Amino acid sequence: MAGIDNVALASIVMAGLTMAIGSIGPAIGEAWAISKALNAIAQQPDEAGTITRTLFVGLAMIESVAIYCFVISIILIFANPFWNYMVLKAG
Repeated sequence: MAGIDNVALASIVMAGLTMAIGSIGPAIGEAWAISKALNAIAQQPDEAGTITRTLFVGLAMIESVAIYCFVISIILIFANPFWNYMVLKAG
């Protein structure tokens, strides 16, 4: 049973690391994008609509990385392919 326990422990730890590391990058990227957009709007207020629209599309693309990490974490916890292998191997 130690193998099953190890797989469960590794799945939980890796899900946590995936969310921790996978959310730091998008958070920094979104902050940087918003900062640059605010600077651009301050320099060219007439283009605020275009800049804002482009910013929202960019933020959606950046946020998709965090969503992918969340999906991977959910798969590791609830639908781990190694879990079935270890249960079959354990008998």
